[in-house]
Amino acid sequence: MTTGCWPAPQMGRAASSWFGGVAQGPGFPYRPAWQIMRPDDANVAGNVHGGTILKMIEEAGVIISTRHCNSQNGERCVAVLARVERTDFLSPMCIGEVAHVSAEITYTSKHSVEVQVNVMSENILTGTKKLTNKATLWYVPLSLKNVDKVLEVPPVVYSRQEQEEEGRRRYEAQKLERMQTKWRNGDITQPILNPEPNTVSYSQSSLIHLVGPSDCTLHGFVHGGVTMKLMDEVAGIVAARHCKTNIVTASVDAINFHDKIRKGCVITISGRMTFTSNKSMEIEVLVDADPVVDNSQERYRAASAFFTYVSLSQDGRSLPVPQLVPETEDEKKRFEEGKGRYLQMKAKRQGQAEPQP
Repeated sequence: MTTGCWPAPQMGRAASSWFGGVAQGPGFPYRPAWQIMRPDDANVAGNVHGGTILKMIEEAGVIISTRHCNSQNGERCVAVLARVERTDFLSPMCIGEVAHVSAEITYTSKHSVEVQVNVMSENILTGTKKLTNKATLWYVPLSLKNVDKVLEVPPVVYSRQEQEEEGRRRYEAQKLERMQTKWRNGDITQPILNPEPNTVSYSQSSLIHLVGPSDCTLHGFVHGGVTMKLMDEVAGIVAARHCKTNIVTASVDAINFHDKIRKGCVITISGRMTFTSNKSMEIEVLVDADPVVDNSQERYRAASAFFTYVSLSQDGRSLPVPQLVPETEDEKKRFEEGKGRYLQMKAKRQGQAEPQP
């Protein structure tokens, strides 16, 4: 990734960054992060993988949050991704376009940092820019001396009291959901020989990956962006197997990181179709880590999320999606839960689209 440099935030101030040369918040120079999209970033139709964009978003978040957490004298730390809120892919990005990333710290609790990240694409031939992604990420600072020790976060100064109150509500909501999500995901079912088309078993996919040094921070655990990219790859395979057309990431529900993944672990990223509407597919992705070189620890759930994909024609128009055929009681239950999430988000979008009085 070709990047600019996130400056160290001033003491007690929220770090702010925008597209362009100078930040408008605390008033220090900012050089934006950018990356030109190349063929290995995209699918066969030229659309950039959602996982590539998620990885860029996480890189921006970890830089700005780590610098903020080290902005005061004290024990040095590194910020680690704990959760990514729902992320919508507002517009597709293509090969040859330039991705611009901006990041801003919007809330801090005693032990966590909320970061808002925006991504824009630029057609460098015409100069046209468009917003492609807005994401909210939560980080926690871990001590460099002991990566199991969570440190305190330097506070930020809010321009309005309402900002702090709104941030606290978001913090409490994500904390509750993260705890609930940690234990509700069951195991992926075993593969079935000769499954019927349009069933969960037909498109279910897994990827096994040995965590190496290039996947990790200097402190030996996996970058959150690396995990998200692998999760998106598996979800994309599930979606492509189900509809057998060009597919793109439409949105990602909250990604919860339940535990760190250390160098040397073998991770299994599993994906299964949970719900289909007329033109979208929801895929559940689970990440399990197996510390094969550490006999004292058993296999554990490291991350989980729901990805939504759409099917596109060659000219970029959405296509109907084959309807999923749930077979078991668990599959039927997951289908109804997915339908509930779909209807809830559909109602939210319609409410936002209504003109304000």
